[in-house]
Amino acid sequence: MQKVRVPINSFQYGEISDSLIMRTDSPVYGQSAQRLENLVVTPEGAVQKRGGLNFLYSYGLTYDSSHEQSHLFRFIFDSNEEYIISIEHQKVRCFRVNDGSAYGLTLVSTLTQDVDSAALPFDEDYLQQYTAAQYGDVMFISHPLFAPRVLVRTSLTSFEINTYSFDTRADNKVTYQPYSVFHSSGVTLDPSAVSGSGITLTTSSDYWVADHVGTTVRYHKSEITITGYTSATVVTGNVVDTLVARLAVLNPLRTREGSNIVEVTQIDHGFNVGDAITVQNASATGGINTGNLNITDQVREIIDDNTYTYQAGGNASSSEDGGGQVSISCHAPTTTWDEQSFSAVRGYPAAVVFHENRLCFGGTLSEPDTIWMSKIGSFFNFDVGEAADDDSINLVAATGDAHEIRYMISNRDLQVFTSTGELYVPTYLNQAITPTNAQIRMQTPYGISFVAPVSIDGATIFVQENGKNVREYLYSDSEDAYTASTISTLASHLIDNPKYATVSHGLISLPDSYAAFTSSNGDLVLFTSNRAEKKAAWTRVTVDGRFGSVIAIGQTLFANVYDSKNKLQLCKFSIPNLDFNRFFSFTSQLDVSFLYVNGDVVSVNGYKVATSEYTYLGDFTVQDVGGVANRIDLSAYSSSGYDLVVVGKKFTAKLVTNPFDASMGNGPATGTVRGITNVIVDVTNTISMNVNSQLAVDGKFTGKKEIKLLGYSRNPQVTIEQEEPEAMQVNGIVAELIV
Repeated sequence: MQKVRVPINSFQYGEISDSLIMRTDSPVYGQSAQRLENLVVTPEGAVQKRGGLNFLYSYGLTYDSSHEQSHLFRFIFDSNEEYIISIEHQKVRCFRVNDGSAYGLTLVSTLTQDVDSAALPFDEDYLQQYTAAQYGDVMFISHPLFAPRVLVRTSLTSFEINTYSFDTRADNKVTYQPYSVFHSSGVTLDPSAVSGSGITLTTSSDYWVADHVGTTVRYHKSEITITGYTSATVVTGNVVDTLVARLAVLNPLRTREGSNIVEVTQIDHGFNVGDAITVQNASATGGINTGNLNITDQVREIIDDNTYTYQAGGNASSSEDGGGQVSISCHAPTTTWDEQSFSAVRGYPAAVVFHENRLCFGGTLSEPDTIWMSKIGSFFNFDVGEAADDDSINLVAATGDAHEIRYMISNRDLQVFTSTGELYVPTYLNQAITPTNAQIRMQTPYGISFVAPVSIDGATIFVQENGKNVREYLYSDSEDAYTASTISTLASHLIDNPKYATVSHGLISLPDSYAAFTSSNGDLVLFTSNRAEKKAAWTRVTVDGRFGSVIAIGQTLFANVYDSKNKLQLCKFSIPNLDFNRFFSFTSQLDVSFLYVNGDVVSVNGYKVATSEYTYLGDFTVQDVGGVANRIDLSAYSSSGYDLVVVGKKFTAKLVTNPFDASMGNGPATGTVRGITNVIVDVTNTISMNVNSQLAVDGKFTGKKEIKLLGYSRNPQVTIEQEEPEAMQVNGIVAELIV
């Protein structure tokens, strides 16, 4: 038999799948573990026990397996005015964080109605799917089933909600909202008059539904508000101004010398011979004065789809093109009509984001692959105008596939994530996106689930539609395109249909960025990446309960957590290592009714300000003390000099190595019976630790500990655990293997 010393120098690849148990040839195998529970991979590759969950707020909600109950969003005005927004069923709660209060968070607003006293549209069936974008004091909230809502911070401690509304022209006769053509080719709209209220609008095929009431259609860009539903082909409406079409062509009138017949160029006019028209704003041309050009007549001849004639009031003295900027007023049936893009009939945007000083909406029920961008700096104005550089932009991802836009991210480019693939709107060197250069490019074909993508280490990571892969959307200069490589292959067992994701740029005392994913099984999965050092690690976080929505503000990671009684609590990760913890000034009869009641078992840490150290005092049963309920008796520590105590629930940190292996002269030892005789574990600031169920550290220790072990196995492993709510950091392991 031979003795071989096998090192684990770091855990930079985190927890890996059991499916890799035979990959002893891979460098990953020797720098990872089979289980890393409640441990965080540090930038150096060590693993450190995670911080505990500091209890902040109790929602008064009980876990319901069939519905989401709270979706958290960040709202940051500046570094001193930061908020967490909790969207719930017909309710919004707004918390101010880092506000100097005792627990660093205060509920400042609870909203159940908008400014018009209407109920909020948020529905527990769809909470996970909501998207939001914030700018200054305003947050826009979107989902296809309701008109975007605008959450407005009205003061340091006050918020209100209203329904998003588009800007209008000064005379209120034009609304700057996007419009789209929804009718089939050849379907005409026939208004009964050019102005007035209660006119009828008749279509040549079935088109209308009852929900059209309240929406706006445009006849040659003149607005008509639908006021009543009669049938699938007839509705009533009010003309906002008059039905006038301003012709797109400059100088659209052509005269013929000696003739009173004037040829009109009007793109896609849709007229028939005999339709009544009124010519307006035409300037004299061909010797025909304005009084004889601006008249009411009828279409005399249809030359083609873009050209027709009418009879002027006098003969031309020359043949020429002229008339200036002409308008035609009529109410003849036409195919040139459209309808507002966002409505109860067509759906509302699924995604919202700010990009290049434009508010961008994406994907309605009727137009799931369309992106609308506001005018630059005018977030309520979607007028496409004359396609000037600052005008609104309307893009369609016409790539041949049905792309249901779910999320958009403003990054190097505008990244677009859909149910069937990943796209982007490119930003050109030294150029802003404009109506004349904007385009959507298809990149990768995977599709995104209903988990918002997040940015980490220069890339955008997202959960694939199947809920089993996490991919990294990253621009490759060598390929001049985006790629979407899987980053969860090594830890595929941890990816269990995630529900929420966020990125914390630092985690308590650690400087790395960590992406946090809530799994459907209630665990939290952490991912950290350093592409420059080729480090990527996954670990798992468990709790006596289950995790819900998560959100990070800077280095602080906040989480909705259901406790062991299925009550929803808002918490943040912090020191010390106790879950659902709270700090108290020391008293011998401690009131813990903030979360605990008689019969609950809690753990307590004592804290001395002078030494800045925590000491585990033990586990206590909440009971009557001095005839008062919901207390714990700390009288035994009255003379110990503790300034503060921390009460909460302890949790176990656990590291299970991959089976130790070695390459011998006759080949690998994989699968053979072998044993570990002793283990050297290098630790830093570790107060307690067990190795294969043996007490290895009891009291604060930094350095190398050697532990003697017995037993043989075909898969010899080392298990390191710590149950006490104290610090632990494992830097590496060396095992002496007998083969």
